[in-house]
Formats: sequence, C-alpha cells, structure tokens
Amino acid sequence: MSNNTSSTSFNQGLCEFLDKSPTPFHAVNSMSEQLAQHDFIALNELDTWGSLDAGRYYVTRNDSSIIAFTLPDTGVAETGFHMVGAHTDSPCLQVKPQPEKTKHNLLQLGVEVYGGALLNPWFDRDLSMAGRISYVDSQQQLNHLLIDFSKAVAVIPSLAIHLDRDANKDRTINAQQHLPPILMQVFDDDNNDFRALLLAQAQSQYPSLDIDQVLDYDISLYDTQKAALTGLNDDFISSARLDNLLSCYVALDALINSNDAKANLLICSDHEEVGSVSTSGAQGSFLESVLSRLSPEPEQNQRMLQRSIFISADNAHAIHPNYSDKHDAEHGPKLNHGPVIKTNANQRYATNSETSAYFRQLCQQVDVPVQDFVVRTDMGCGSTIGPMTSSALGVKTIDIGVPTFAMHSIRELAGSQDAFMLNKILIHFFN
Repeated sequence: MSNNTSSTSFNQGLCEFLDKSPTPFHAVNSMSEQLAQHDFIALNELDTWGSLDAGRYYVTRNDSSIIAFTLPDTGVAETGFHMVGAHTDSPCLQVKPQPEKTKHNLLQLGVEVYGGALLNPWFDRDLSMAGRISYVDSQQQLNHLLIDFSKAVAVIPSLAIHLDRDANKDRTINAQQHLPPILMQVFDDDNNDFRALLLAQAQSQYPSLDIDQVLDYDISLYDTQKAALTGLNDDFISSARLDNLLSCYVALDALINSNDAKANLLICSDHEEVGSVSTSGAQGSFLESVLSRLSPEPEQNQRMLQRSIFISADNAHAIHPNYSDKHDAEHGPKLNHGPVIKTNANQRYATNSETSAYFRQLCQQVDVPVQDFVVRTDMGCGSTIGPMTSSALGVKTIDIGVPTFAMHSIRELAGSQDAFMLNKILIHFFN
C-alpha cells in the first residue's frame, strides 16, 4: 500500500483487499500485514504496555477486530484522538456446528443466516468457504488458524420456474429449508464428517503444520466472483462485502499515509451486522480498554476524550433509479458525487450540527463534494456503530459513508470515485 495519486491505483488496491478478505478474520489478517509493512508495531492485550513511545501501533481482538493508532510526542490528553471507526463483518451464511445433511446422494450443509442478508442473490452462485478453525496437534496443544477453500465448492440451486410458476411474482425463502448448499455427491459408505473436510483442507493449505484434529470452527460461505470495475466507463465497483470493508480499506490507507503528527486511531470492529454486542463488537470494551491504557489517569482520559472526534464510516443508500420513491427526494445521494453525511433526528445516527459542519469543512478544504442522507419520514432508519460509540465514550461523532446500491446483497455496487474521495478527506482529517 502506498500513497495513491489516482483513483485507478487506489481502486486496484481496494479490489485486492476485498478479494483477500472473505471473512472478518481474513480482513483483520490482511490489515495487520499491511500495517506491519508500514512500521506499525504489534501489541498484545495480554502484555504490559507501559508508557508507549511516539510511534505506530496496532492490536487485535478475537482475530476479527483491530485497532491501529499513531502516537505523537505530545501527550494525548492535550490533543485528543482523531478516530475513524468501521466494521469488518458483512451479512452471510455461516455453517452450523453439526451441519451435515445427506439427501438423495447429495451432501449439504446446515447454515444460519448472519445479519440482515438479502437472500435471493445467494442462489445459483459459485460459493466457497473460509474462516477460522480451532485444532489440536499431535501433542494435544490447542491452536487456531485461518483457512480458505478458495475455489467454488458449494452452490444453492434455484427451483426451476416450471415447478414454481409464481417465482417472479411472490418468491419467498424459508431459510431453514431452502438455503442448505450442495457440496458434492455422496454414497452410503462415504465419510461425510464436515470437520474431517476442514482437517483435509487445513493440512493441504498448511503442509508443514502439525494438525491432528479440528475441534471447532467459524466458517462462512462467500461468492468466488472477484471484485471488479464495471460499467462502460468503469464508473462502478462491484463486489461482495463493500459494506463495510470498503470503509475499512479507505480508513486504513488514510492512516498509513498520514504524517504521524497527531494522535490518530482506526478501529474496525466485528459483529456490527448483528448488534455489536460481543467482546469484539463496538458495544464491547475493546476501544475503551485501549484508550484507557493509552491514558490511564481518569481525569486525563476524560480530557483526551473531550478533545477527540470520531468518524463512523459505514456505507449509505444511494438513490436507485428504479426505486427512487424509497428515498426522500431532497436527500437521495448519487454515486460518484462524494461521501454522504447521515443524519437522523431520532439519533439512529450520531451526527449533529457541530460534527456535520466540521466534516463539511474538511470536504471544502480538500475540494471534495459532500452529500446528505435522511431516511424517508415514513420509513424506519438503520443504525451504525456511531451512536453506541458516542454514547459510551462521550466523544463527538459523525456518521458518514460512501453511497451504495444493493446493500446486504451478495454483490453490492459503489461508485469508482467515491472511495477515493473519502480517502482524501480522511488523510486530511488524520493530518
């Protein structure tokens, strides 16, 4: 990752990151590698940190959430932190603990829907599997590692329209019955143990490791189609997991390319799509714990927080030309027209006039346009990590994001210029 001078090189890096990150575990692993390559020092929550010297640092939790930060020579109580938050997880299908299903000589897997997934697009896709396994070696030592089948190993076939004449009018999906993917043909004497399949994959992927038995796993299915620039003029980026790995990459690149003159921090949390209530979610203690270690004295810690500002970066709903009635006409963001300030009177977003004015000024200073999103008054509004972070820490917060189509689908669409524009703003913010 380097200081990108054009949207073309920036988008190439973004697409590579998306392809390398089929799960939150892989996303955090990829981010850790890039941070290490740019002089960020790895910390461990188990260790004593003491008083850290000025420099670049990062720490992970559960292998699926990460915090990276820069410390200047000045004490953080006098400067506060410029913080950006995003999330590493996306709606998907996760494999159940006892998943094996055999019907009509076909091996299928029981899956659970993670988050608010748009389910119809999962049918008839070339699916693979990836995630984290926990295993014991021949000495019965417990270890963990990431695996990725990489190739297409599963599919969820649609029912032919000849057998469902109303499919284009009223197609409903029973998640228990209709989503189990097909892995392969089997026969009565086959060993269909899913953990044995994971063991074989792990041993193939890591031939030098001593892997004796897989005890458990966090495995998800994902679409093998690569991220791509699309449109006649490459106006769009289409990919899985744009919500919200796009924001993770944009902010990571900005932090890496900042000048380290200020105290800056990036947090990318897991489990946002299911409410963030976990040890590695935004309602967990991860961010508060790290900030308290960087400024352990209570009064100094509060002074630091009151001097800080937090940007919650999560994708926004672009106005869809075929469904424009789903938007407030005056607040319908367009692709490639700049990042979006998200506002909600009922505090589903943390934006207020003070923080939105600050963000607008940032945009003006780097000559980037900015848009507004407010949900229709007769519709419910989603939320982000912004309100939970601002309420827990008492830090000034704004919710922003890149406009997107098909959010929570297996393949989403964003403008090819918006992420690059947001990156320029965040570099300026960190500097």
